[in-house]
Parts: sequence; structure tokens; C-alpha cells
Amino acid sequence: MRKPKVAIAGASGFVGTALRKALADRFEVVALSRRAREEDGVEWRACDLFSLLELESALEGCDYAVYLVHSMLPSARLTQASFDDLDLLLADNFARAAARCGVRHVVYLGGLIPDEGVLSAHLASRLEVERTLRAYGAAVTSLRAGLVVGAGGSSLHILTKLVERLPAMLTPRWTRSPTQPIALQDVVRAIDHCLGRTEMAGDFDIGGPDVMSYRDMMGRTAKVLGKRRPMVDVPLFTPGLSSLWVSLITGTPRALVGPLIQSLRHAMVVTDNPLQQWLQPDALGFEDALRQAVAHEAAPKPQLARLSTHRRQARVASTVRSVQRLARPPGVGARWIAEEYIRWLPTMPLPALRCEREGSVVRFCLGPFSKPLLVLRLSEERNAPGRALFYIDGGWLARTDGPRPGRFEFRITPDGKSVIAAIHEFRPALPWFVYEATQALAHLLVMKLFGRHLARHPGEVPAD
Repeated sequence: MRKPKVAIAGASGFVGTALRKALADRFEVVALSRRAREEDGVEWRACDLFSLLELESALEGCDYAVYLVHSMLPSARLTQASFDDLDLLLADNFARAAARCGVRHVVYLGGLIPDEGVLSAHLASRLEVERTLRAYGAAVTSLRAGLVVGAGGSSLHILTKLVERLPAMLTPRWTRSPTQPIALQDVVRAIDHCLGRTEMAGDFDIGGPDVMSYRDMMGRTAKVLGKRRPMVDVPLFTPGLSSLWVSLITGTPRALVGPLIQSLRHAMVVTDNPLQQWLQPDALGFEDALRQAVAHEAAPKPQLARLSTHRRQARVASTVRSVQRLARPPGVGARWIAEEYIRWLPTMPLPALRCEREGSVVRFCLGPFSKPLLVLRLSEERNAPGRALFYIDGGWLARTDGPRPGRFEFRITPDGKSVIAAIHEFRPALPWFVYEATQALAHLLVMKLFGRHLARHPGEVPAD
């Protein structure tokens, strides 16, 4: 009998790297990545997680899946999107593809969700991803963890760099919040224990044996690193100022630091549950886990070694990704919204803009010119309930020489409250400095105005 096949989305990150090795005995491991590579005992499949078509191909034949994806850094030369909208889109793609390919169980590693107060954008996004992964029928086990202590982890990198580089530790008010970090090896054990057990579908908090404040965590980190670091209370240091300060000190992109800092005002402590009880007897304490991580930090690690190269790779790609979340009129579907966009756009006060339609092809033209600004082709074969997709086939403003076709889509969010308008893999024909100063800004304005138009619509037209 063959081993069951498990796909790991986020296989090249620091958790995914440890997980690939741990699962090899029980499973055939399929690692999903933007670039294929060779590795003994692992089948690498190249795919763009923003492409539903590529994801469906990558998940073909897989019995189970592990979802370790967080889109905290840009994925194109120009990204016009918030991280939570990107995370929603990625999770929706993954859940749709998993359902289409018959994946029976998905394990997701998210964040601890506190009971009190309004969630930070970072934690609210993690909760939204959980709900999105469950929206299409697969059994989902959500493991909720705080700071994962392991070599290559971005949060641990920030912590150790602060301790190493500052002669004294500034401790704003949010550093008093309690937290319960967990060792990387225990996260891997928890995923391995749950994977394939559909009866364990649900939410489970996981954490190590030590509960402490972030202030205490910095003190313990200084002890492990052999540093003497006095603590200086800074009560007026806001999360916004803290994210700027941490980014400057550690060299970590502010896009990554900001959402993490915002979430630290919450108490990140585990609620007791059967999985946590199973995990605890052999769980590694914080200082022991930190010593192991520091011992392995001498060699470059996957996630942090890529932070500086990520931007270079994105810049070489020279593509645009733009994602906006708009209000959905009650009862309308994605196909209707796409049709309404085509009807509405020529009504904007733009000089001589006209729309020509022939079957599934839409051309936006300007004045007397016969060559269109943009050509969109509605893809009947890739449309689905809640999703309408156009391919960008050319025009004055678009290049079509990329490895993937440019795409423009509308899709209804799983909660039914919003519609996502997204551009993927768009390659502008204008020089970059001209594009960023003109067409890119114009697109954001158009989406904002179209969002207002949808918000005024009474809705109640046939859904998809």
C-alpha cells in the first residue's frame, strides 16, 4: 500500500523545512513552491499560490495538506494590497483547489486568538484564514500558536537582534502582555500528530510549558545570549513607534514588523485542550528551545535568508499585484459585478473612453484610436460560483510576454459580505516610473469609485 500523500504550502519556510523531514517516514511529501528544486524524499511542485489553476494542478493526487502561508511581504515589484486581503485571497484559492482535488484534511498553523477586546489586523486575518479554509468542505484542523522558537523564524530573529544590538532594552507597555512561546519541534510534533486524523477537525491552542511577559522573554533571551541588558520602561511608546524602532534596529521590513507588534497588546496564552495536554509532557522550555535555535543560526536559514532576496526576485519579475476588498451589494454574484464593472467604467468622467464588446472579449478604447488601451477576455472555462475571471490579452497599456498571463478577477468572499477585485501578473507597457505615477494611481482611484458605486446599489439581482 502506498503512503498517503501530503502537500505542504509554505514548504520552504522555517516551519515547512522542519516539517518536510519529520513527515517523510509516514507520508509522500509534496512541497509547493514558486520554484521547483531537487530534494531526496520530497517531490517539489512549482506553483503560484495566487493562481487557482496552478494550485489545482499542484494538489492533484494529494490526500492531505498543511497550510503554512502568510503573505507579510510583497510578491511583485508593485503590490497594491493589504496583507490581510492577500491572505484571504491565498486561503480562498487553496480551499477551492483542495476541494476540487479531493484533499480530505487540511492542517493550518495560525495564531493564538485572545478572547478579550478587538483583535489586531494580524490576528483578525489569521481567524479569517481559518474560516476561509473551512468554506469549501474539507476537514480543517487549526493549530493556534504564539511565538515559534526555532532557527530561521522571523519573530525570533527580531527578538534576538534587539537583544544583541541594544545596550539597554526599551520596554513599552505592550511588553507586559503575557505570552506562551512554543518550540519549533513541538509545533512539528503537533502537526504530525493531527495530520490525517479528520476526527481532530477544529481549533486547538498549542504552547510550550513557560508563560511569561515579552519583557521577561527579552530578559531570558539576554541571559541565553550572554548579554547584560538593563530594562528601561517607556510607557508612552506606541505600537506604531515601536514598529518603526524595531524595524530600524533589527533591519526587518516594517511591513513584517508592524502587524506583529500590533498583535502583542493581547494576552497570547493557551486555553487548555486535549492536544495541548498530549503535547505538554515532552514539550521543550523556552530557554532550551532558544539555545537550540541560536546554535543553528550560524548558517543562513530559509525564511530570513530570503528577506533581502525576496525584494530582488520580485523586482526582477516586474509585475503588478493589486487587491482591493469592496462592499458586496446584497444577493449579487461575481459575474454580475464583472458585467456591472464593464457597464460602469465608460460612465466615468474620462475623456472619450469607450467600451467595445464582442462575445467574451472587452476592449477599452480612447477617442478615435482603433488600438485599445486594454483587452480583457472573460474566461468561461475558469469562472466558478462566486468568481469571474478575465485574462488581460493586450492593448497599449499591457505587455503579454510574461511566463503567466495577466489576470483580472472578481470573487465573492466566503462570508458573502465583500467582493475581492484583484489583478495578478500584470506587466505594464509604460516605463515603471511613468506607470507608478499614473496608471497605478488611476487604478486605485477607479476601484475606490467602483466600490462606492457598488455600495449604493440595492442589490437583489440573480447570483452566480
